[in-house]
Amino acid sequence: MPCGRNAIVGDEAATTRYVVGLGNPGREYARTRHNVGFRVLNELRKRWDLPAGRRKFHSRLWTGRVGRRAVVLLAPRTYMNRSGLAVGEATRFTRSPPEAVLVVLDDMALPTGKLRARATGSAGGHKGLADVLRALGGPAVPRLRIGIGRPPDGMDAVDYVLTKFRKDEEPVIAEAVARAADAVEQWIGEGIARVMDHYNAGQ
Repeated sequence: MPCGRNAIVGDEAATTRYVVGLGNPGREYARTRHNVGFRVLNELRKRWDLPAGRRKFHSRLWTGRVGRRAVVLLAPRTYMNRSGLAVGEATRFTRSPPEAVLVVLDDMALPTGKLRARATGSAGGHKGLADVLRALGGPAVPRLRIGIGRPPDGMDAVDYVLTKFRKDEEPVIAEAVARAADAVEQWIGEGIARVMDHYNAGQ
């Protein structure tokens, strides 16, 4: 597990951090555009060599520590539009405030592979994020968006997000997933403002 520069001291270390990857459960959705949040969780799980996940709070959970910080990777198993059910149950159990949650999700408004972090704001039309914001009581929930590009002319957005990345897009999105995992690690140790400074420049 990462440590050193990410070590947290004092009362701040007692707050569990949640990294919530949004997506749909099931093999048929595994490599779709809507599931890039799940892919970031998988990258972190491998980096940190976390033990096998468990099912709780309508989710698949992986738990570990980054420095002195307790961290939970949370993949809702409710399907996208009810993601808030899982996030709300888990965070209430540990009494973690909304600012201790980082939601990782896809975004059609960003070019494929681009990242954008925010500390607060609207859901921007993303139904999974909208449900999380409702469950946590407001817009002040950090989020990390990963661009998946816009649908081709004539294609419905609902259909588009359930398509898989083209062969030529896969290297781009694989690099974006790795960079998003780096951003998550920075958020755990340094907070969302530093992630915004680092990853939003020029976007």
